[in-house]
Amino acid sequence: MNFTPKFNTATMEAANKGYEPVTKYMATHLVTFKPEDEIGNVIAKLNEYKISGAPVLNDRKELIGIISEHDCLRVVLDSVYHNQQVSKHFVKDYMQKDVISISVDADVVDVANMFLKHRFGRFPVVKDEVLKGQVSKRDILKAALKIKFTTW
Repeated sequence: MNFTPKFNTATMEAANKGYEPVTKYMATHLVTFKPEDEIGNVIAKLNEYKISGAPVLNDRKELIGIISEHDCLRVVLDSVYHNQQVSKHFVKDYMQKDVISISVDADVVDVANMFLKHRFGRFPVVKDEVLKGQVSKRDILKAALKIKFTTW
């Protein structure tokens, strides 16, 4: 009888490499928005919490987009151009829908590579499309202090 157990290969590879999982360093208490939120409220929250963007979630807590300061600036300019109040605009109309996210199974080195490749300041961390947290460049730099380096 030949029995081959099934393993989560991403977790096993991270463990074999000795790199810590990204979940150890990610933020879990996040400011989030819904697609129907007014942009004026988004701008107020971004300023209140001194953040540059936040995930957009549907009613099932699934990640469907990101709204950023950049997106909000587009709303301000559109409002001036069309002579409308900022409150007449909604997150769903301005959020970035093509979001690059990180799996909860990723390790800190994988995420560091993603930051170099994509030049974003943060990535949402998801499991089965549900937002579990967010990891920033600073989080990865904290993890870097614990990486065991070897000499060749």
